[in-house]
Amino acid sequence: MSGGFGARLQALADERGRLCVGLDPHEPLVRAWGLDYDAAGIERLARDTVAALADEVMVFKPQSAFFEVFGSRGVAALGRVLDDIRAAGALSILDVKRGDIGSTMSAYARAYLSDDAELRADAITLSPYLGFEALRPAIDLAHATGRGLFVLCHTSNPEGEEVQFATHGGHTIAQGVVDHAQAENTEHGLDDMGLVIGATHDNAGVDLSGFTGWTLAPGIGAQGGTVEGLSAIFGASAHHVLPSSSRGVLRAGPDRQALQEAARALILH
Repeated sequence: MSGGFGARLQALADERGRLCVGLDPHEPLVRAWGLDYDAAGIERLARDTVAALADEVMVFKPQSAFFEVFGSRGVAALGRVLDDIRAAGALSILDVKRGDIGSTMSAYARAYLSDDAELRADAITLSPYLGFEALRPAIDLAHATGRGLFVLCHTSNPEGEEVQFATHGGHTIAQGVVDHAQAENTEHGLDDMGLVIGATHDNAGVDLSGFTGWTLAPGIGAQGGTVEGLSAIFGASAHHVLPSSSRGVLRAGPDRQALQEAARALILH
């Protein structure tokens, strides 16, 4: 699959429909699958989910923290999950929410966005709250390697608004994230930089009318968001929204057919 991340995402959306399945192996979920809560158990849940949905789902989003909790064994398991996603012809968004400055941000970028990184993903999530420009090492490396970035904007947790809706320079911090992200997309003539806006809100809380990238919308299912509600939240931008559900799909497992049916019920065509 050639082209930048945004183009690859659009091609898969046209082919499979829009849905991101989050791979968040919570302990109760792992045990409900009849698995031990250890590195082997979380790996089995994640890889079995990818195998069941490999031909149906366009994007998988492993949450790194659930693998990191088991140390080096968990990180190695995460690497194998990412390998499976690539082999399935799907795209990966590694949910790491990194955000730092200088050489530390450069190291984070190399860990996930370099072509030779063991945990390389097609895209990662970033936190811009040390300043958007602090993300520059990741932005530049993503452009160099054809990968994508999703930057936290208006997140699904209500307490996030105390920071995201604070004002600076005549607009909210969240709107500033939108504007900075669009400036990057415009400068490079690509739509490889996206936003993270929760599907749990009554409205997006920001003006997306000029935004050409993709918006990742977590919170479908267990957090109360619905795919039917996306149009009300995002309006004319809803066609570029990627709904994301984790427990809403995973709790249907481990039965393969049940996982497929749960995912199909959420896919937007």
